[in-house]
Amino acid sequence: MTPSNRAVVAHAADDLRIETRPEPHAASDEAVIAIAFGGVCGSDLHYWRHGAAGESILRAPMVLGHEVVGVVQHAAADGSGPAVGTAVAVHPATELPGDGSRYPADRPNLAPGGTYLGSAARVPHTEGAFADRVAMPSRMLRPLPQGLSLRAAAVIEPASVAWHAVARAGEVTGRHALVVGAGPIGALIVAVLRRAGAAHITVVDLVPRALDAALALGADAALLADDAEAIAAVDADVSFESSGNHRGLASAVRGTTRGGTVVMVGLLPSGEQPALISLAITRELELRGSFRFAGEIDAVVAALADGSLDVAGVVTHEFAASEALEAFAIAADPAVSGKVLLRFSAAEK
Repeated sequence: MTPSNRAVVAHAADDLRIETRPEPHAASDEAVIAIAFGGVCGSDLHYWRHGAAGESILRAPMVLGHEVVGVVQHAAADGSGPAVGTAVAVHPATELPGDGSRYPADRPNLAPGGTYLGSAARVPHTEGAFADRVAMPSRMLRPLPQGLSLRAAAVIEPASVAWHAVARAGEVTGRHALVVGAGPIGALIVAVLRRAGAAHITVVDLVPRALDAALALGADAALLADDAEAIAAVDADVSFESSGNHRGLASAVRGTTRGGTVVMVGLLPSGEQPALISLAITRELELRGSFRFAGEIDAVVAALADGSLDVAGVVTHEFAASEALEAFAIAADPAVSGKVLLRFSAAEK
């Protein structure tokens, strides 16, 4: 008998449940994936704690999760996609035109109607993949190279976000970089910068544990976020704001040299935010947004497989899917955790 299909479902603020969901029914271009690991993202935590992630408000129960890897249990009936037994990572985005607003054809992450697994941005919501078995379009699946374990591959999605952010900065080889916010995304930006040949990387955070983790991943120097004088003296060629806080953005602006670039990765709350625009103007800084990722996932898979991208220190905890509530509580405390993984059926055999 097939065991029950456990799923991690957000119902409202402070209402996270482990439920049994029906077995997935795959369309002809979809495969059924037995999920092995899922990484808890900041957006998952927002749905759990607040019933919303930014302007994406829960209006119905929704399966969470978009950072997932697993194994093909049933291949797509139309012959597309990988065969049964293939270990895969998942690209969670779907490019859709929405209201027809223009966007660059080579940047599908900016599609106005785009959807993402585990997102309440649209109604009906886009269900996530924190479940033992999920049907997914073949186009979302990326086969894992031989030798890359499912657990090591569990950070592919957030590493792709980091890779995209570094790409938005332009050439970083030989340059001095500042990373404000050393949570999982900031730590992964450090790892990608190190691989890309940055000459010196300074990382900033409020939490000593996070700073230590970033140093282990390749940062050269670490500063506490309340040391404004030291941050302003960094004089970085390029800075990355990954804290999702306007104070972090201010630190990035202050710590960037004249004519430098600030890449804004952390998603600040919706609405107007205070910002040091006058300083950005007089220093002629370039402020660049960075939103999710596009095709970078394929480069990340290759870099993890050949060992050139070292992110082993990002994952700090692993829980069974049935312990999701405890896992979310740990993930919400940066003083004790980095990336937290949930373990599903394909990893429990």
